[in-house]
Amino acid sequence: MASGILLSRISGLVRERVFAHYFGSGDAAGAFKAAARIPNFLQNLFGEGVLSASFIPVYARLLAEGKTEEAGRVASVVASLLTLSMALLVGLGTLAALPLIDVIAPGFEGDVRILTAQLVQIMFPGVGLLVLSAWCLGVLNSHRRFFLSYVAPVLWNIAVIATLIALGAPRMSARAGQMDLARLCAWATVAGAALQLGMQLPQAIRLVGRGHFRPSLALRSEAVQAVLHNFVPVVVSRGVVQLSAYIDQYLANGLGTQAVAALAYAQTLYLLPISLFGMSVSAAELPEMSREIGVPDEVAGRLRERLGAARGRIAFFVVPSLLAFLALGDVVVATLFQSGAFRRSDTVMVWIILAGSTVGLLAATQGRLLSSACYALRDARTPLRCALLRVVLTGLGGWACVVPLKQHFGWSPMVAAAGLTASAGVAGWIEFLLLGRSLKRRIGHVDNKAGLILRLWLCALGAAAVARGLVYVLPPLSPVLVGLLGLGVYGVLYLGATVGMGLPEARSVLGPILRRLRR
Repeated sequence: MASGILLSRISGLVRERVFAHYFGSGDAAGAFKAAARIPNFLQNLFGEGVLSASFIPVYARLLAEGKTEEAGRVASVVASLLTLSMALLVGLGTLAALPLIDVIAPGFEGDVRILTAQLVQIMFPGVGLLVLSAWCLGVLNSHRRFFLSYVAPVLWNIAVIATLIALGAPRMSARAGQMDLARLCAWATVAGAALQLGMQLPQAIRLVGRGHFRPSLALRSEAVQAVLHNFVPVVVSRGVVQLSAYIDQYLANGLGTQAVAALAYAQTLYLLPISLFGMSVSAAELPEMSREIGVPDEVAGRLRERLGAARGRIAFFVVPSLLAFLALGDVVVATLFQSGAFRRSDTVMVWIILAGSTVGLLAATQGRLLSSACYALRDARTPLRCALLRVVLTGLGGWACVVPLKQHFGWSPMVAAAGLTASAGVAGWIEFLLLGRSLKRRIGHVDNKAGLILRLWLCALGAAAVARGLVYVLPPLSPVLVGLLGLGVYGVLYLGATVGMGLPEARSVLGPILRRLRR
């Protein structure tokens, strides 16, 4: 799974770098990023996260109990419901694009507002395809087929990259040309969504069983009712999380289109460790935790063991990612984005916003794992309550940073945007602590890995100090070369320090690599 996500995220970073080269942080970039939030909202609301929380626990449990025919019927009903609901939402969304823009981007006016609405209309059909792709992911994950479902988004990224490279050069210099290019990119996202679904669907149908897979709306079975019972609170939970992102977007709109684009670039980087490490571990653990059967004390003991080990694996990767964003964030941003229309000033703005987002990075990644444990225990309401509180706190903190604090202290838009992301991080920590307390009541104390995290911080701090010094003394070089040298040294020193400390997480990560090299 991590391999598939890594390839997907690398291709996504390449896509963002190419996008930054042709668009920079101008009006067309802000319009495209704002327009993409509506399809992304619906994809996240009805897609992978919801299906993972409601569909996978039931489907995986049926497979573990040997009820393959019933599992196939459940998968068929879920696929049918998703197809009908997405067809309706795509139609409504396409018709209501302009009013939606007034909600998500109230600061956009004139041709930027019109362009954003056009982009939403173009992108909406791809939403349905991506949600059905998430159904395929749920089936594949339940059968322990992780790579295909997580590498499929590479095709989506390739479609956008190919469009930009083939058609971008003549259009990047003029404002009207960039707006035309944004429309072409929107069409490319729809084509990419079709490719992503087509890559997974045949394998998913084969695993469900061609004899068991047929369109159906038989909602009365106990297993289907269990999926639907969890679906509503999970949709609401995902909805309020997306509402938090909308609040950030809404507040950022008041800081100007440049802040909107910079915030989107920063979130691309911030989400990388969340997806690569937090989501991969949590998604892999969800079907395994859902398969645990036996007396309650035995199940609780196995869950505690799995959660403790998973938290250590997440921390091993997230702690150095967090410190890299803080100490070497300008190097990271410049390596990936600084080219063409994306200049050094854009790099600094994105770095400052990215630094603010690191406040809650560790909580966000480990919080996903705790939510998965709740879903495996058929508890969808605890994550919902925690998410509701998080949204309220995020909204209050973000408003304080963007309005009264910005005015009182005279903050620049980039500092206010950094405060916006930092306040979301504080809310994320509160959510994480509440999830942990709830799980402790259900299954007992789970090792928080405090000693391990402290040692990881020491290793990362030493490696970052050396890497920062190296970047400082290097002669003028291209941003990519500086990044390869500085970040490469940082990574090698961190791994070396963790191995030197004898951390078992380092051995578990490096052991398979070293064994392959010896062969």
